[in-house]
Amino acid sequence: MPIEKSSSSSTSLPSAAAGTSPARAEAGTVAAAAAAPASVLIFATLITGVAAGIGGMLLALLLRLVQHVAFGYGLDAATAHASFLQGASMADGARRVAVLAVCGLVAGLGWWAVYRHGRKLVSVKQAAGPGAPAMPGGATVAHALLQIITVGLGSPLGREVAPREIGALLAGYVSGWAGLAVEYRRLLVACGAGAGLAAVYNVPLGGAVFVLEVLVGAFSWPAAAMAMGSSALAAWVAWWGLGAESQYVVPHMAVTPALVIWALVLGPMFGVAAHGFVTLTGTARAHAARGWRLPLASLVNFTVIGLLAIYLPQLLGNGKGAASLSFDSDLTIGLAALLLVLKVAIEASSLRAGAEGGLLTPGLTNGAMLALIVGGVCNQVLPGVFGAVPLGAYAIVGATAFLASSMSMPLTAIVLLAEFTRMDHDMLVPAVVSVAGSICASRWCAKVAARRAAPGAASNPVVAMPVPQSASAASAAAAVAQPVPPTAQASAPDLVSANRRS
Repeated sequence: MPIEKSSSSSTSLPSAAAGTSPARAEAGTVAAAAAAPASVLIFATLITGVAAGIGGMLLALLLRLVQHVAFGYGLDAATAHASFLQGASMADGARRVAVLAVCGLVAGLGWWAVYRHGRKLVSVKQAAGPGAPAMPGGATVAHALLQIITVGLGSPLGREVAPREIGALLAGYVSGWAGLAVEYRRLLVACGAGAGLAAVYNVPLGGAVFVLEVLVGAFSWPAAAMAMGSSALAAWVAWWGLGAESQYVVPHMAVTPALVIWALVLGPMFGVAAHGFVTLTGTARAHAARGWRLPLASLVNFTVIGLLAIYLPQLLGNGKGAASLSFDSDLTIGLAALLLVLKVAIEASSLRAGAEGGLLTPGLTNGAMLALIVGGVCNQVLPGVFGAVPLGAYAIVGATAFLASSMSMPLTAIVLLAEFTRMDHDMLVPAVVSVAGSICASRWCAKVAARRAAPGAASNPVVAMPVPQSASAASAAAAVAQPVPPTAQASAPDLVSANRRS
């Protein structure tokens, strides 16, 4: 990336916000980067990566501690290396119910206190958006800790939002200390969130792609360099406490023509299913319990989950255990169907009860189990065609397709599954094919839902989908390569595209 010189001879990094608005693109307007010394940006990026890595590592260690203490495993040599699913399965039924009841109390009283006594929460996307509002330190930390603790106690929601929030919060402090302009503050906050994700999941490339695709929404060389540098550094820092293992260990799976055809034909099914999941969970969030109802609803919700877990410990946690079983072909079709229905139900009910958490791993798990069910049926109905395809191969393909549509991040989903599982390179072919069909189907569903909900569909966060920008990739690259005119240096770029995902 060439370093440009401003008229005042200060070193600055040029940037482009390709297609930030159709009107500006049509007028041929090229926004110039606010003057910022390259050394300051580099140093701020490095500090953000280290801070997010430490924050993510500590959150992951806290999660393990809560899981081990709550379910009584990992405290001796015999169970030191047991997974959460194994540990929860070793606990007796009464303990599972008791732990989930405690989870309900912690969730209900904790979030009630945050909403009543804490400052108004600012999400990562808001902090990385126009105006770059500061995230409140105390409320954000409490919000993140509650997510980690409740997931450790068995909440079915994801843990990935917490490290993103902590990473973004720390990046905001770094940008304030460095005196960065608001545009670079937004970008650094986005990089901090991606670095937090990279740290807890050991996905350095996935964290960077997440920043560019989901939070920034446009490509520029400065954004790419900062995102990759901070995410890679955060993942490396987290190795010191978490190790460099992948999230899932999957066996070698041969890619057959039957699997590719299956992915091509059934990819759209995952998009339709993901759209339904997003609509369901979005409605649950929109009507989440608040006030005095929150503690009561949480206690009832999680106690019921504990009762279900007496017979199905696979329901506990964010779904990593069930996903592992799916990838290893260790679930029967019937058990996978039962778990899928109950997992979706308790994920929605937990959000409706007022609990908070992500939907990355839950969505991945739902897609894996749905694929295992459909693939298993295909193996039985057409054994001569699909009989040689392992159920785990279906699960990986389905998990990628479902996650791509449920989180509106096709590129990130592909990279994440590749880093999560370290799957064979050839598996990318059916995975990418299924993602293409899934995204097309989910967008079609969104358009249909928007027409039915008109005229208020445009403001509905549940069905609103990102619209492709009018500017081409070539124009974005040309804008990056152009020198910054002196008259434009006072006008800062919109580094975070208006094309944002809810």
